[in-house]
Amino acid sequence: MYQLLSNRYYSTYGHVGKLAEEVKKGASSVEGVEAKIWQVPETLPEEVLGKMGAPPKPDVPVITPQELAEADGILFGFPTRFGMMAAQMKAFFDATGGLWREQSLAGKPAGIFFSTGTQGGGQETTALTAVTQLTHHGMVFVPVGYTFGAKLFGMDQVQGGSPYGAGTFAADGSRWPSEVELEHAFHQGKYFAGIAKKLKGSA
Repeated sequence: MYQLLSNRYYSTYGHVGKLAEEVKKGASSVEGVEAKIWQVPETLPEEVLGKMGAPPKPDVPVITPQELAEADGILFGFPTRFGMMAAQMKAFFDATGGLWREQSLAGKPAGIFFSTGTQGGGQETTALTAVTQLTHHGMVFVPVGYTFGAKLFGMDQVQGGSPYGAGTFAADGSRWPSEVELEHAFHQGKYFAGIAKKLKGSA
């Protein structure tokens, strides 16, 4: 069975990109699944990104809205801005009107993973508000739930993530995803791929 899963993300400093890599590994570990990573277009000028101290963008293909229709399942990753998805990802969703008109994404499974600066920065509100984008397209939201097990309940260290999806805390940008956060991302990719494969097989 051939299965194409797309991992679309936006990342300013690389934290979401790091999670995306683990999500892809997890999805690719499912037999018969091919996972790809794409990044959405940047909307900020290079001058502004330079003043923000943002590193150069990784060598990852930039996605166009129309290419979303080619995937059997899509995981979206993005950082939080004031408790919601970053403007770059929102701009990308705003450009999918043609897909909405044709209902090209209706019925496709979709998941979410994210990065926030602080513990009160929107690990859950970011996911909740992003679900509205999926709903208008008729996509099937696949949360990871508590399938990650006991590690999701750990209190011995700071860790991102929730039943909505894998996550990390970037703090001032110097904190990178922990081992547990990366494991959560891998698990989400694997879990999501399994669900997408079942849906594709029953179609």
